[in-house]
Amino acid sequence: MCGIAGFLSSQPAGFQRPVLTRMCDRLRHRGPDDAGYFFDDHAALGHRRLSIIDLGGGHQPLGNEDGSVQIVFNGEIYNYLELRRGLEARHDFRTSSDTEVMVHLYEEVGERLPEYLNGMFAIAIWDARTSQLFLARDRFGKKPLYYTTALAGLRFAFASELKAFTALEGFDRPVNAQSVADFLALSYIPDPQTIYEDVHKLRPGHSLTVTLEPEGIRERRYWAPRFDPSPSPTRLDDTVEELGALAADAVRLRMISDVPLGAFLSGGVDSGAAVALMAQASSVPVRTFSIGFTDKKFDELEYARLLARRYATDHHEQVVSPDIHEMLDKLVEHYDEPFADSSAIPMLYLSRMTRRHVTVALCGDGADELFGGYRRYRYSLIEARVRALFPQWFRRTVFGFAGRWYPKFDYLPQVFRAKMLFTTLAQEIGDSYFTTMSTFRDGALEQVLSPSLRRLLAGSSPRERFRARFAAVSHLGPLEQIQAVDLETYLPGDILVKADRATMAYSLEGRAPWLDYRIGELAFRLPTGFKVRGRIGKYIFKHMAAPHVPEPVITRAKMGFQVPLAQWFRTSLRPTFQQMVLRPEMEAYLSLGEVRRLWGEHQSGRHNHDRKLWSLLMLACWDATHRSRTAPSDAILEAADRR
Repeated sequence: MCGIAGFLSSQPAGFQRPVLTRMCDRLRHRGPDDAGYFFDDHAALGHRRLSIIDLGGGHQPLGNEDGSVQIVFNGEIYNYLELRRGLEARHDFRTSSDTEVMVHLYEEVGERLPEYLNGMFAIAIWDARTSQLFLARDRFGKKPLYYTTALAGLRFAFASELKAFTALEGFDRPVNAQSVADFLALSYIPDPQTIYEDVHKLRPGHSLTVTLEPEGIRERRYWAPRFDPSPSPTRLDDTVEELGALAADAVRLRMISDVPLGAFLSGGVDSGAAVALMAQASSVPVRTFSIGFTDKKFDELEYARLLARRYATDHHEQVVSPDIHEMLDKLVEHYDEPFADSSAIPMLYLSRMTRRHVTVALCGDGADELFGGYRRYRYSLIEARVRALFPQWFRRTVFGFAGRWYPKFDYLPQVFRAKMLFTTLAQEIGDSYFTTMSTFRDGALEQVLSPSLRRLLAGSSPRERFRARFAAVSHLGPLEQIQAVDLETYLPGDILVKADRATMAYSLEGRAPWLDYRIGELAFRLPTGFKVRGRIGKYIFKHMAAPHVPEPVITRAKMGFQVPLAQWFRTSLRPTFQQMVLRPEMEAYLSLGEVRRLWGEHQSGRHNHDRKLWSLLMLACWDATHRSRTAPSDAILEAADRR
């Protein structure tokens, strides 16, 4: 795992070495072991290295035999040994690294390079022969890659994290109003947007080719999820066997390491299956790491211990009372744009504890998205069946009326809170799923945004953008539509950002075997009933895991990392919220009158606005920490006035 950065200049010697050094210094947490730089008349490539493979020979940037092709790379390529065997007869290898394999493979296949790779990666290759810079990001978006073309004096700049751009003279990007609205709606900023105007994320499964003469940027999608359930009946047992073989191989490949390796063990089936397969492939006890909580409502240690005992792992635990004040600065520093998934807090605790023992940790990310594990997937299928029973006019009229007027009882048991159900039944699937996934939406979003931001948005809304994503996959079944949209929004924008920044904050490499693209392509071929059956999500995955994972782990309800946000906002977070969110500078983003109303309702105990308040706090903390490095929030007011 590493950090990469660099830029192109149309003018020879259009940059200086100290600039690239400063960019890479801001990424030191991603690669504390080594640093390297390459310069020629037009290109500058920088690298910070966390040494995992070929500790002595994997220094980057790394070039081909004559130095005309140079690469910097963040990630791991798990099939590099197989690829190398096909290249050795035609190339002179000087290292044992996966990086050099990509250099020589690029010489042979050019921009088709990522199609051959099984791994997680963000790649930048400077080809002096054609004066082209080639960038690529892995299929699911496990590794981040940002770029901009809006810097004076530079043709193009890229980096693993936004903070690297702050080293560039002239990086004074105004805040993107659309991204603020999307963040408040979704709790993250979906690809390819960032919090800044004219700065973008390279989308998962895409590559980018930047040329100097003639100037141009060409984006290419080299891979996309293809949901194509088999038209002929498939035996479940045969598919379970196929999935099991792929799962074992995916885990085995991700155990390749020249440094200490272990696994996160949450107590759920996803991480449990990974640990079980690791134990079967290892000649020594697997090192496992679990985080527990003093509040038993959030604690899963008893289930993690079942796995640890069964496979006699070298098990490590830490029980914590999550303290937001201990982790708040770390959270805001490493998540360079507003990010409001509160499970990042326990993820930071887990990463810190794990890094004390190992440099690489396998995890269970991705199984829910690929195999239909979330409860909302099951509910969405039920809703789809109910919608099919009633004509659209009836649903919009009757269910819509009920959704508008049914009281909102946050403080009552779930059975008495039907307002959301009536609302989603009145909507089509894209609108319904947006309603399910969003924090601030529609009128509530309008009310909380400042007048300046509303003018900049000019009527565009996060719901419309979400609706357009569903329209693009409307030919699929209900579950597959939701999965397809999650794979381009929630997975890369939330889950994988959370994992990457939390692990990299402590120079820890995380590996996700269930996001092996071969497992993904198998999952895309499965009929809905193999993924969600009745009340059971991840049906086939659980069948695959059943011989390896204790039955209580298989059958228990999904929990996930949780923290007591509602309680915090009424106790320890009260002064922090008031100091950060209610300061005058936030009027550039928010209507503080509406914020005070929400705050008062939450303090009264009549309503639980914890998700909304957390999003507002994360926006305010980001502004206070990062805006001084870029454009002040006053730029929003100025842009709105111009409009």
